[in-house]
Amino acid sequence: MDWREMASCRDADPDLFFPIGNSNSGPSLIQTYQAKAVCCRCPVMEQCLNWAIRADPVEGIWGGTTESERRAMRRRLARQSRAAVETPA
Repeated sequence: MDWREMASCRDADPDLFFPIGNSNSGPSLIQTYQAKAVCCRCPVMEQCLNWAIRADPVEGIWGGTTESERRAMRRRLARQSRAAVETPA
């Protein structure tokens, strides 16, 4: 079974996961909070997040994260990978 078939967001309004405007203020911030609340209850949140990170760029809320949060995660992962390669064994 595909992880998407078990996702909590399947029964939610898809528009909830694509806030319009700046996600740092006003109605968009509320919408982002509500979408993340759905994600927090989701049994496949980790699979969703992993997909969104690998599928970059992906708009909207995926795996309980915003686009900017996933960008920061990818940068951290890239730094860690570079550090692991540069560190002698």
